[in-house]
Amino acid sequence: MPGVFNLSVDHAVAAAKEAYGLGVKSLILFGLPDTKDAAGTSAWDPNGPVCTALKAIKDAQPELVLAADVCLCEYTDHGHCGPLERDARGHVTVANDQTLPLLARAAIAYAQAGADLIAPSDMMDGRIGAIRRALDERHLDDIAILAYAVKFASGFYGPFREAAQSAPKEGDRKSYQMDPANLREARREARLDLEEGADMIMVKPAMAYLDVIREVKAMSDRPVACYNVSGEYAMLKAAAQNGWIDEQRVGLEILLGMKRAGADVILTYSALDAARWLA
Repeated sequence: MPGVFNLSVDHAVAAAKEAYGLGVKSLILFGLPDTKDAAGTSAWDPNGPVCTALKAIKDAQPELVLAADVCLCEYTDHGHCGPLERDARGHVTVANDQTLPLLARAAIAYAQAGADLIAPSDMMDGRIGAIRRALDERHLDDIAILAYAVKFASGFYGPFREAAQSAPKEGDRKSYQMDPANLREARREARLDLEEGADMIMVKPAMAYLDVIREVKAMSDRPVACYNVSGEYAMLKAAAQNGWIDEQRVGLEILLGMKRAGADVILTYSALDAARWLA
């Protein structure tokens, strides 16, 4: 996508410094490892891309608030968010309970490397409680959890999955991500994550789910985030490059709509562009 790159650690440090200089005070890190396996073991490698980038960025720009995405899809060779099992009909699904300790292990590694926020995006049942307990047991109770509480099985994730090489090799993620039509499930999932100890909750994607952001905001006194995902950003850039829209005007209008819907935090690929426009 225009303006978006996979970065080595040294370039990530430079990008973090640039972001902070423009007024962007928080970043989230995703990793693309050298090797992948069925369990995603590279996710908690202390010498892996996320851990090394967290340490380097914190050393270079300690004022930045750093979040680490916690999921195994970027680290598994099959592209799903945890170890796989087959049901009685032979359908592939993620082994929910086997995945929880692996997610907790990754969360601990990121917290110890310098993450201020742990952001589980896998949508496994019970993962917020498992991660909170694991952090607290290691005296990392000051590390906050930003839960991807409402994550839909969406078509808007395409560019990210291509960049992270994380598209499922077989099956899909509809067994653990959410039906875009089901608002009641969104309320229930958000409530469960809050009860398990989430400090912030996120709705993903954002543009087609402004009503969900509003619903989640109304049911919680904790901060609500939304994720302006890769496909949404790609549509904005493509339309602007074709001369169909004014990118700055429409880009800020999109972000304003998310804020108006109730988002306290917006995670967006447009952050640097928006910071420049607003300056």
